[in-house]
Amino acid sequence: MTSVGAEISRETGSFAETKVKLRVLLVEDNAADAELVLRALRGSGFEVISDLVQSADDFRRMVRSNCPDVVLADYNLPQWTGMEALEMLRHEGVDVPLILVSGALGDVKAVECIKQGATDYVLKDSLTRLPTSVRRALQEKELRRQRKKAEQDLSQKVEELARSNADLEQFAYVASHDLQEPLRMIANYTQLLAERYRGKLDEQADKYIGYSVDGAVRMQGLIQDLLKFSRVGTEEIEPRTTESRAVVEQAVKNLQAAIQESGAVVKWNGLPAVIADPAQLTQVFQNLIANAIKFHGAVTPVIQIGAENKNHEWVLTVSDNGIGIPAKSWQDIFVIFRRLHTRTEYPGNGIGLSVCKKIIERHGGKIWIEAQAKPGCCFKFTLPMETLSKAAQAGQA
Repeated sequence: MTSVGAEISRETGSFAETKVKLRVLLVEDNAADAELVLRALRGSGFEVISDLVQSADDFRRMVRSNCPDVVLADYNLPQWTGMEALEMLRHEGVDVPLILVSGALGDVKAVECIKQGATDYVLKDSLTRLPTSVRRALQEKELRRQRKKAEQDLSQKVEELARSNADLEQFAYVASHDLQEPLRMIANYTQLLAERYRGKLDEQADKYIGYSVDGAVRMQGLIQDLLKFSRVGTEEIEPRTTESRAVVEQAVKNLQAAIQESGAVVKWNGLPAVIADPAQLTQVFQNLIANAIKFHGAVTPVIQIGAENKNHEWVLTVSDNGIGIPAKSWQDIFVIFRRLHTRTEYPGNGIGLSVCKKIIERHGGKIWIEAQAKPGCCFKFTLPMETLSKAAQAGQA
């Protein structure tokens, strides 16, 4: 924080008070008027260091060599105007408040100048108002500085978080990939032990070998699922105009064996074209349909897929008539490896919905679960509409 900003931010809105150092750049062609301006500031608690300029060249040179805390500019000068000084400040890229101090400035012209970026205007016959205007201008400048710093800090944190997430995803990918081979060896040899020595040792030994085989196989499944999850975050996506109907048809084709075994009925209608990576969108529908089949309970699974246009994006729905999910678990189900049932009840490692969430978020959408009147689950997710921006269309060309 600048010394001026620190002093001003400690003030409580009264007129003053403690001496505040203030560097002022005066744009004025009348020395007597300039002295009156400085006297008004000094009489209200400012310790003023001032520079006086009359030409645009001198103004530009002074801003570059001794950047002021505030510029006090007459509106009309022989060769240029105070508003031209504002343009020069913008061109130099400095945040310095400019207050117009003029002998005569109509209300219409004053409002126009403020709309163009002037901080305030003070008439020369009302200089008692100038210190208050300067304090307010400095406070606003300090608030802008603090906001800019907060935005920069937030941007830096976001970049650090993104970098950290990318590193974690890369680590998960490498670790899960490298663990596969030693784990495969463990699983193979424990299975050989089970085949060769089952029944030849006592019952307790058979049980221990069974635990080892089961643990190794489950660990293999977890590692493979972790690898799948990591790939979702590391693989490049290619969003393009995609017919969601064709994607659903492909997902149903991939699940044909499970559909035939369970007798499931999958219905869809009115599915639109969306902007998505076809392969990853297929994975989303495949996971949601597979979950509906797996958790169908005692009834024949019926899965309904639809879409609606809301707020310039598509909201796609996958609903079923299965056992449903308690409302208290609606957020937990999207966490990787989070399961609501034991493995003896339903197989799997609890990765399907977390993969769906990651894919949809990478496409700029969101996924959630909603209540429905009938039993079962109703998943919804959003995707961009078919209309592409010119930049996106050019990138695909």
